[in-house]
Amino acid sequence: MIACFKDLCMDAADAHRLGAFWAGILDGELVDTGDGDTRVDPRAARSRAESIWVNTVPEPRTGKTRVHLDLRLAGPEPAALLAAGARLVREPDAEITWWVLADPEGNHFCAFAPRRDARPGVFELVVDSADPAAQARWWAGVVGGRVETTDEGVVSIVGAAGFPWDHWVFDPVPERKRVKNRVHWDVDLTGPDATALIAAGATLLREPTERTAWWVLADPEGNEFCAFPPRPTQ
Repeated sequence: MIACFKDLCMDAADAHRLGAFWAGILDGELVDTGDGDTRVDPRAARSRAESIWVNTVPEPRTGKTRVHLDLRLAGPEPAALLAAGARLVREPDAEITWWVLADPEGNHFCAFAPRRDARPGVFELVVDSADPAAQARWWAGVVGGRVETTDEGVVSIVGAAGFPWDHWVFDPVPERKRVKNRVHWDVDLTGPDATALIAAGATLLREPTERTAWWVLADPEGNEFCAFPPRPTQ
């Protein structure tokens, strides 16, 4: 294991507006980080890895969202999400059994009907992939966990180190990645630097600087992620 899952990040033109939306639908506290960014801390979180950092960026969103969250609803329909500012993209039909929605900045996410054995809120992180099995194997090699494939061919990682939700899903799509992802995840390294990640096949995009103490990398399909040095022990 080279790293463990740390948290999720979203790019935003307006970090306070987008953060307030996600804090509202996830029953979270909106934290102003004091630098133009915000953080959403769900009140019922079981670990700090469920926090979502919302980062201000100058460039507008373009292209399809390749990383998204799946949410379990508390009620039979997503009326509360729509009232909070979500936009309906697609209703359930004979092909899909869930709602596809978009947040105020156009990032898609999916909402699933309630289940007795599941709490409301985020339960999956989904990544569009040209080769889902290869992507799942690579990330399992980085953060541990086991790769599972359903009878329908859905590939996911279960039990990854630090991962706070039920499944990390890699979804097959025909199109290749063309633009920077507006949603990415961070990892905490188990070693002192990103050498092992790069040796495993990650691409180095940016070294740490005086202002940023982390490495920016990309996985084998070009998904950006940040790698942080180990947290100091108490």
